[in-house]
Amino acid sequence: MAADSVEQFRVAEERSGHCAVVDGNFLYVWGGYVSIEENEVYLPNDELWIYEIDSGLWTMHLMEGELPTSMSGSCGASINGKLYIFGGFDDKGYSNRLYYVNLRTKNGTYRWKKITNFKGQPPTPRDKLSCWVYKDRLIYFGGYGCRKHNELSDCFDVHDAFWEGQIFWGWHNDVHVFDTTTQTWSQPAIRGGDPPQPRAAHTCAVLGNKGYIFGGRVLQTRMNDLHCLNLDTWTWSGRISISGEKPQDRSWHTLTAIGDDRLFLFGGLSSDDVPLSDGWIHSITTNGWKQLTHLPKSRPRLWHTACLGKEGEVMVFGGSKDDLHFMDTGHCSDLLIFQTQPYSLLRLCLDCIGKNEALLKNQIPYLPSRLLQQVRKKITFWAAVNHRQEKKAETERQSQLSTT
Repeated sequence: MAADSVEQFRVAEERSGHCAVVDGNFLYVWGGYVSIEENEVYLPNDELWIYEIDSGLWTMHLMEGELPTSMSGSCGASINGKLYIFGGFDDKGYSNRLYYVNLRTKNGTYRWKKITNFKGQPPTPRDKLSCWVYKDRLIYFGGYGCRKHNELSDCFDVHDAFWEGQIFWGWHNDVHVFDTTTQTWSQPAIRGGDPPQPRAAHTCAVLGNKGYIFGGRVLQTRMNDLHCLNLDTWTWSGRISISGEKPQDRSWHTLTAIGDDRLFLFGGLSSDDVPLSDGWIHSITTNGWKQLTHLPKSRPRLWHTACLGKEGEVMVFGGSKDDLHFMDTGHCSDLLIFQTQPYSLLRLCLDCIGKNEALLKNQIPYLPSRLLQQVRKKITFWAAVNHRQEKKAETERQSQLSTT
């Protein structure tokens, strides 16, 4: 029975620099890397981890088709049930390849497809870029990567160069669009406003027809500026002036749209190379930031992912609790869930029953069949939570014993 519980309540492997999206009732995780004996090891490219939001259970599915290489720093986004992966960094360098997989498969087979019959010119190879999803289009911004000498432009801040091969590395602030309907790459003409300076390891989110960008890094500088791009008119806002307190400079953080007019910022790495555990909400209506004071200080994350759940919760998976530049050992596999609005009455009742299954076990079988199915998933959810908490506590006890 114990072995069955271990298998049933297993979690996706620890990782950073991965991709994650939510589609329907599931969170999907692919890629990234871990550190093993001071070596960076990319996670298998044929593994897709799926988390069912209602039951709290993880399953791993092997993938087929035209597999992407194992990478970190790729940009993942979901449109109409398809997960698109662009860019990233692997053993051979930076990528500008685009792949997709249908997440709504009817036969349980997840098959990668490399997009090769596209029209237009894709972005130059890069990683740690960001993506907005708007009107069935993937809109990419920034990132760190390489260019040839004849590809240099004002949208590229040079960091290093290999003169013999005429290859340059640096940060971008260009905008590229992939239309998933016509399979076409394009680079829109920016019609006004001051663009953000080139950067990577920033984050972005969409509210209405506005694409927001916060923070990131260029050279040795981390930033805390907020910009938005009108995705219809292609005009930049310039740096948005904020009244009152605001988050400190950071990179490798996440920004998630919640509701119609709010953005949730979490974690990252500060200018002082300190992993951050703070959370902030930006209101578009008031144009102000507000720090959340109830978040635990002991669970910092950077280079994690954050996805919006079914009831306004932000689901943070993976990432590192350490500064990846100096101590690349703190990769995480736990899922942090941040409630950003009140849950529905149904959700609260299901949680209550799930937590108190032992007290209500004689009454539960009399529930209507549809409700009974939901209750059973919540019972499983809270059993999984308790199992993982007990396992974590035991691991911490063993760690303390080994150091004393």
